[in-house]
Amino acid sequence: MKISTYISTTLDGFIAREDGSIDWLATTAREGEDFGFGEFNLTVDAIVMGRKAFETIHNFGGWPYGNKPVYILTSRPQDLPEKGPRNLQPIAGTPGEIVQQLSGKGYDNVYIEGSKVIQAFVSAGLIDHFIITRVPVLIGQGIPLFGPLEKDVRLQHVFTRVYPNGFEQSDYQVIR
Repeated sequence: MKISTYISTTLDGFIAREDGSIDWLATTAREGEDFGFGEFNLTVDAIVMGRKAFETIHNFGGWPYGNKPVYILTSRPQDLPEKGPRNLQPIAGTPGEIVQQLSGKGYDNVYIEGSKVIQAFVSAGLIDHFIITRVPVLIGQGIPLFGPLEKDVRLQHVFTRVYPNGFEQSDYQVIR
């Protein structure tokens, strides 16, 4: 199974303000541009995200994942919204247990979303592929994409794409 993440950060490495707001992204994004997300999404069989990431994305309006199964990491499955997308399913466990569960369902390519989920999967050595879009804005403090690690994670740069609005998107593979 290949596990990837596709995420935007400020130039100073934050995915959101401390209150979870990503207003800085909305004010800098270019209308009608998906920054390669549609192409990336075609390669994904299932999505795993944290509860806060789900709530942020769900509140945008429009659901970007179509009918793909979306697993919400939660210890309270009864709290999933009744009016949310029909393809939501609760999931719990360590990153390794989650990989085993999803592998048992036959998934080949899984997308991980949300800072805490990404950090847990990175710490467990389970992410294979990163697509990180750096947005040219500094916010000074917020929720970082990465957290403390017990050991270095070596990456191989695959390519970087620069968009007309100044977004820089880099693709990295984890070196095993």
